[in-house]
Amino acid sequence: MRIHTPRRLHLGLIDPAGSLGRRFGSMGVALEGGYEVRVLPSERLEIKAHGEDVETIEKTIEKMNMTFGTGVNYLVEVRRGIPRHVGLGSTTQLSLSVGTAIARLNGIHIPIEGLAGALGRGKNSGAGIYTFAYGGFVLDGGVKGSVPPLVVREDFPEEWAFLLVIPELKRGPDEEEEKPTMESSFGDVEAAREISHRILLGLLPALKERNIRAFGEHLSTIQKLVGRHFAGFQGGEFREDISLIVEFLNEKTYGAGQSSWGPTVYGLILKSEFQMLSAEVFDYLTDHGIRGKIELGIPRNRGAEIVEENAFLSRIIKNVAGGK
Repeated sequence: MRIHTPRRLHLGLIDPAGSLGRRFGSMGVALEGGYEVRVLPSERLEIKAHGEDVETIEKTIEKMNMTFGTGVNYLVEVRRGIPRHVGLGSTTQLSLSVGTAIARLNGIHIPIEGLAGALGRGKNSGAGIYTFAYGGFVLDGGVKGSVPPLVVREDFPEEWAFLLVIPELKRGPDEEEEKPTMESSFGDVEAAREISHRILLGLLPALKERNIRAFGEHLSTIQKLVGRHFAGFQGGEFREDISLIVEFLNEKTYGAGQSSWGPTVYGLILKSEFQMLSAEVFDYLTDHGIRGKIELGIPRNRGAEIVEENAFLSRIIKNVAGGK
């Protein structure tokens, strides 16, 4: 069985303070180019992956077995990955891909919220969960004791895209590193109110109307407001080492921001503008001595795709492995 996942851009948390009884609330957009993972039953556990992907896979298999009794003997091969902790949703996409494959191989049918909860996802944000499941633009309703509910899911206009800059700078914190921050009491309630206002009466109508200029303007403002929540942790509205890139992208694109903890930053563009704008961004990065990748982020309006292996072969392999 092969799973093809999206990447995801994280467009911000709404209310970390939980002023209405629900903490966080998040927005995200699915992009093409995520994980490709192959999972099969095996005689023993064999993981063909590198770096932190191996640990994530091991933890996922262990949690699936503890919750559903699915065993631990699988071949898991990562054929294409997402860079870890750069703001593109690597941990959630990999965890859900392996968990989904194991569930399918064992005939387990469970809603994405149940699977995510079993794997410990969705403690702060549902953006990665729902981009994995459905693609497109997603908005969740905040955390209140369980995985946050999906509130809005919309197709993203196919002619729109994102110019991604992934600078070779310090990566964002992993889950253990960010835990003290996310479990602490923080957040600007006034900023949360304005973010909510702009989402409801600005960002979402602009998305419905396919108005890229209005969507981008609201997105940029929302990103700065989100930055007020995190200014004490990252040195300002945006990370100090990438704020200049965000400012430049705001000048050149319809709207710009920082995905999650960074260092990935993005600018909203028309897909047809990428070649011209990427050359300008390259020159800007070169002039400022910043090394990194410039990529086209293509919106993905479908969730993870599951490609079944030969069913007969899978049964043979599973019988040889002695079932679960």
